[in-house]
Amino acid sequence: MNANCNVDFDYGAPREALAVLSPAAEQRWMMQYLPLVKRIVGQLSLQANQVLDREDMEQIGLMGLLEGLRRYGEPDEHFGRFVALRIRGAILDELRRQDWRPRQVRQQAHKLRDSIRGLARQLGREPGEDDILAHTGLSARDYQDFLQAESCEAIESLDALLQGGQEQFHDAGSVVEERVLQQRLLEQALGHLNERERLILTLYYQHELNLKEIALVLELTDARICQLMKQAIAKACRFLTART
Repeated sequence: MNANCNVDFDYGAPREALAVLSPAAEQRWMMQYLPLVKRIVGQLSLQANQVLDREDMEQIGLMGLLEGLRRYGEPDEHFGRFVALRIRGAILDELRRQDWRPRQVRQQAHKLRDSIRGLARQLGREPGEDDILAHTGLSARDYQDFLQAESCEAIESLDALLQGGQEQFHDAGSVVEERVLQQRLLEQALGHLNERERLILTLYYQHELNLKEIALVLELTDARICQLMKQAIAKACRFLTART
């Protein structure tokens, strides 16, 4: 499938002092942006369903939405992009707090990762799925679970870097600069990726598709999307880390 990715970031004009929303207005906007919370929960459910159910994730996401509303004021056309990272950040913070991957699972993942690297050195190329299954003895399902967990860890890393990049503006209370920086950081990171990697992250971050939906759009397997997601995020993280 030949898909083009045109990412258009509109920073918008600077806003005047933000009005405090009334409780009734907060409730109205919370209901209006509830579908955004649900979409983000759908994105993150692959990694969270072992420690948080969907209802818990939605409640945590709603708290992130409320925090965003109180910081931003009356939503405009840019608010959705601003608050999406806050909603995801609230959920990921809770996942990290609960240590969603038990130590034994993490150790097994490290061993499998090392085994795949060793196979790549042995073959002199990137091993395909059939190579990995034959080498490790994993079932196709177990290998897909491993890839999903790996890509979810990578997503957490990138979200943390994007969130951390905004901290310098928190004390100053400038929501405009905070929003612009969030968008600019992601735009710059995307610029260091190839077209397919850029498209995958754009579908995930800008269009709130989950990994399965991205696989359908690009007509690739779930496992391949997980690999490409991890690869794209690793490049983006290297770029963002080098800036700090």
